[in-house]
Amino acid sequence: MTASTITDRQPDPLDTEYVLGLVDTALDAIAAAKTSAQLKQVRIDHAGEKSPLALANRAIGTLQPGQRKHAGQLVGQARGRVNQALAARQAEVDAAELEATLLAERVDVTLPVDLHPVGALHPVTALLNDMSDVFISMGWEVVEGPELESEWLNFDALNMPEVHPARGLTDTLFVDPPSDRKLLRTQTSPVQMRTLLSRDVPIYMVSPGKVFRADEYDATHLPMFHQIEGLAVDKGIHLGHLKGTLDHLAKAMFGDVRTRLRPHYFPFTEPSAEMDLECFVCHGESVGNPDRPCRTCKSEGWIEWGGCGVVNPRVLKAAGIDTNVYSGFAFGMGVDRTVMFRNNAPDLRDFVEGDVRFPRSLRGGAR
Repeated sequence: MTASTITDRQPDPLDTEYVLGLVDTALDAIAAAKTSAQLKQVRIDHAGEKSPLALANRAIGTLQPGQRKHAGQLVGQARGRVNQALAARQAEVDAAELEATLLAERVDVTLPVDLHPVGALHPVTALLNDMSDVFISMGWEVVEGPELESEWLNFDALNMPEVHPARGLTDTLFVDPPSDRKLLRTQTSPVQMRTLLSRDVPIYMVSPGKVFRADEYDATHLPMFHQIEGLAVDKGIHLGHLKGTLDHLAKAMFGDVRTRLRPHYFPFTEPSAEMDLECFVCHGESVGNPDRPCRTCKSEGWIEWGGCGVVNPRVLKAAGIDTNVYSGFAFGMGVDRTVMFRNNAPDLRDFVEGDVRFPRSLRGGAR
């Protein structure tokens, strides 16, 4: 009797030959299944609710009470053998499919590969981190503030009169509406004033960040650049403390370099000075020597680095600090230009054009 003849017959749970024939047919189909999809179909055909064995199991209810025990044992054992065979074959198929997947997806680690180029930390970001670390090591605090600032904090609180040219549209980027008196900060000094207004003295802090000016976009100017400014307010602070602090910073940035303070004027410091660095290219040897001109310092022997001075008492008074007890010093320098000084980078536009080869070519750029 063939398999099709057995499965086509009416279910007879008392016919041992019929039930065992259903089992043999199911086992043959299970053994022939090679994939999970095929085995799923076999399970439906031979162990599902409409399979011949399931129908034979339902037919037991139509038998006489004395016949049901024998039929129940026969069909129950048959269904058990089929289910066990299905479970065993499922494990074999799963293992075979997993092995085939691993074989198809294996990676030969000995083959040569083209690695994607890694990024680089922007040299300005790297230098800001380095300069901040210098002050953190001295116990100072790094403080940040908003880039959209009030005119009062950016100018008035820093003793800059309304007629000061820096407050004009040719230098400062104001934000609409004009009645809000908001601007993109032209310096990070407002962070210093915010600190004076919100914290108790003594204060030792630096404020690195972006600043904005209405400057042309060219080799030596950008409308957005970076500054780091510092402020120290305590009892007995004087110009000597300022000079020592900046000398320490200069040596950390440039090595064994000479510095000088040149008298200058800033509304928020008095006395005020510009700090110069001895040219680290010619070391002053180009001064008065036409045979050895220096493009870096233009044969002057010194490079202007930043402004500084003793905090004007009016600034401290605006923050409610007793100037009979406390004094302070402040300084600020451009970070982008410091990167140029350290690396002889000729064009500031390279800093913002996004070519990853540029930061990799500078000291401290790649990480």
